[in-house]
Amino acid sequence: METKPKTTGRLLRRAWWYDVTAWLMTGGRECVFRERLMRLAPLSPQGSVLDVGCGTGSLALAIKRRMGSACEVIGIDASAEMIERARRKAGKARLNVAFQESIAEALPFADASFDVVFSTLMLHHMPSKARARCLDEIARVLKPGGSVLIADFETSENAAHGPLTLVHRRRHGHVKREALADAISIAGMRIVESGVFGVGTIHYARAEHDPVRARSDIRFR
Repeated sequence: METKPKTTGRLLRRAWWYDVTAWLMTGGRECVFRERLMRLAPLSPQGSVLDVGCGTGSLALAIKRRMGSACEVIGIDASAEMIERARRKAGKARLNVAFQESIAEALPFADASFDVVFSTLMLHHMPSKARARCLDEIARVLKPGGSVLIADFETSENAAHGPLTLVHRRRHGHVKREALADAISIAGMRIVESGVFGVGTIHYARAEHDPVRARSDIRFR
């Protein structure tokens, strides 16, 4: 029997609590958060979308609902519990979204498979080398000219820090903007837009596949 690759990142198991935590961490504005993500990404009704670290599938389902039946939407997560809950939510909503258990460091898709890739509130669970592998894989599966939208927790000292944000940082970590920008560039992508969401300490970066800068011979080990 073939052994499944394992992530070196933090694996979340309690899927029901994940949804509660997402609501709490965004101050009850999770729907607003997803709407902003979808507005920032160049989504198309005929496009193909991958959500890396999809959790319980809320964003992937929202994209499918917005874009319609012709848009291919896939969500992957390393947690079997998250995928199981995501599939139940898709069935209940009668939305054709493919959810599968896979790790972000080794995406099970061919090169140039997707128009848009999302990674939201996931990279902070990964050590730096695994984070770099994930971005390298995202660049690989993006189509030429494709886009990736990344959103995660920031370390800014000027940002508002509520009790929940401070607890989250102690338990799970965060992603420095400068480190994220460097990793995106090394992976062969070019940041075209970045900023803050105004929800907690969440910041974002939208990058595009850059064939000129992409270097397929470079991989993080």
